[in-house]
Amino acid sequence: MSKRQTPSPPPLLNRVVLALIGPLAAATLIASFATNQESRASIALFLAVLGVVSGLLGWRWYGLPEIGLRGGRPLFAGIGFAVMAWVIVFLARLYFVDSQGLGSTGAAAQFLHLLLFEALCVQLFAFGTFFRAVVDWRGPLTAAIAAGIVFAFMGLVYFAEPFGSNLFALFYLVAWGVLYGMIRLRTGSFLGIVTIQAVQAFTTWFVLLPPVEPAVTWLNWMHGVVGLLFIVIIWRLWPKTEEDYRV
Repeated sequence: MSKRQTPSPPPLLNRVVLALIGPLAAATLIASFATNQESRASIALFLAVLGVVSGLLGWRWYGLPEIGLRGGRPLFAGIGFAVMAWVIVFLARLYFVDSQGLGSTGAAAQFLHLLLFEALCVQLFAFGTFFRAVVDWRGPLTAAIAAGIVFAFMGLVYFAEPFGSNLFALFYLVAWGVLYGMIRLRTGSFLGIVTIQAVQAFTTWFVLLPPVEPAVTWLNWMHGVVGLLFIVIIWRLWPKTEEDYRV
């Protein structure tokens, strides 16, 4: 009796397109049944479906370690690199944007939302299956940049942070995304940056409460300065030898 053969994954370009469009389409379809599609619960549902579908595709095509779900040394290396970004954002937040006090109401629920949905689900989509599919199609560096741009788009639309909608915010988000892409590339894991992303957002925007409408000028300064510093770190992390690539 012949052994049952495991279905082969789709061709490379088809895999990239499916890794990008499939989770977005599934999440949009399911979230469309929500009563209030602008509510936090609806956004959480959208991001949860996005992450689950991405994870299932990646598990079927590559296996969980290959899409960046690695612990041990890759996890701690990712945390170490991401902490540098967190410190930069936190100090810039203290300097450029006023605070109206310390937040406390619903802190645990807020952190869980940031960790599970904005961090884990979005990164599983961008730096998990999509990243791995682009690696096979066009190589690791292209994957890090492309996944970073996808992360930036998701952040601009769905993250609960006062990014604004101008070029400074876009510059900051793209620099942030590409930096995380480089960390994913250099460590082989995105679990470390998942943890630090949640801590970064929680400490800078939900522990230190900004004004209801932060001054756009000072937000622009913050985003511009942080984005430039992120580019410096990206330059330092840019792989120079074959051993630097850990996909």
